[in-house]
This record gives sequence, structure tokens and C-alpha cells, in this order.
Amino acid sequence: MAGLRSRLRTLREETDAESAREFYGRWADLYDLVARRTPGIPKLRRRGAAACRLEPGDTVVEMGCGTGANLTYLRERVGPEGTVVGIDFTGPVLERARELTAEYDNVHVVRGDATQPPLAAGSDVDAILATFVVGMLADPAGAVDDWCDLVGPGGHVVLANAASSREWYAPAVNAVFRAIVVLSTPPTTKLRYEDDPHRRLDEKIRAGHARLRERSTAVADERHVFGVVRLTGGKLE
Repeated sequence: MAGLRSRLRTLREETDAESAREFYGRWADLYDLVARRTPGIPKLRRRGAAACRLEPGDTVVEMGCGTGANLTYLRERVGPEGTVVGIDFTGPVLERARELTAEYDNVHVVRGDATQPPLAAGSDVDAILATFVVGMLADPAGAVDDWCDLVGPGGHVVLANAASSREWYAPAVNAVFRAIVVLSTPPTTKLRYEDDPHRRLDEKIRAGHARLRERSTAVADERHVFGVVRLTGGKLE
């Protein structure tokens, strides 16, 4: 019975992952517009790249690169002698990322899972950036642990994610945030509204950012975009 439950859980996770790929693939155009044009988001992306503490010649990996909105900022930091790798599991958004970075021979866009990145053990990675990704993962803390292990001592991991605001004007902001979360949540094999998607998202983001703080010797915590977006950068022990 335990084996059957395990197999059914695996099948459900595979189905949910495929549904997510189809969902984000269908909405690639809108996603690209939101990723680049939402007020405050371009500034946040520049700040995320800066928080990676990159030097010319470094190697940086973005987990869940989407349409590539961060890749050019990362490339500016590592220069022509550095290496930028973007990983995402959705084909249509990756095509946009490739178009955006086609002029750079040191920016590589790869299809893969952020929780099982197609990188060999011992890869020389100086920093990992993940924006608006942690809340989509089944085990955010476990993924952050893996990313920290991949970077190793002295490297940097930076997370930026949207969660409920805690500012004085939070009720109005959070009402909009909840609506966006519901609209942007891909369908799953479970009843979509059996619990609150935004609460689930908040819990995942708290877990992921908390684990990064636990693993880091130096931490920077910031709030952006009306307190909705949390940016945490950590230097690994």
C-alpha cells in the first residue's frame, strides 16, 4: 500500500509539473510583458543581480529564468569573460530568453528543472539567482539547500519572491496580490481552491528564505514593490 501511495504521489507530481509547463507556455506573451514592464520590477531585477556580488569572469546560474528578464543584468555583472546560465522547464518562455540573449555567446539558456539542475557535481558556480521561483516548488527549503551546496562556501545565493505585504497599507495591496496569485496559479489535479493559494505561497516563501538565512554567514534582507517582494541575499558558509 505504501508503494502504491508513493507511485500515485509521483504520478500526481508529474502531472502537475506538465500542467504548469503548459500553463506558463500558453501565457508566455503576457508573462514576458509583466516581467519587463511592471512598475518597480526592472529596478528589482537590477538589485537582484547586484546582490549576487559578481565579479568579471564569474559564473552565475539563474534558476527559473523564464523569458530571460534577468539574464542581461547578470551578463553586465560578469562581463564578456564570464558565464551566465539560465535554466527553466517551459519551452515557449525559453525561446524568448534565447531571442533576448542571442547576441551574447557567453549566455546559455538550458531547459531543465530548478530542483534538479542539469549541472555536473563540482561545477564552478559563483552565484545562483532565483526570482519568483521558490513559491512554485514543492520543497522550497530543500531546493535552497541544494542551491547552497552547488555554490559552496564563499558563493552567493539570492532569492526574490512575492508574498503578502506587512506595510501599513497592506490590506489594499494584499487584496490585489491575492487576485494575482489566483490568476497566475496553474491548475493541478487537486481542487484549485481547497485552500488559499496566497497563504500556501507565503508559507513556501518563508521556508525558502529562512533556510537561506540559516545557511549564510552574511545576509541582506530587503522589501520592494509596496512591501510585496522580498529579496534575500546570502553569502554561504
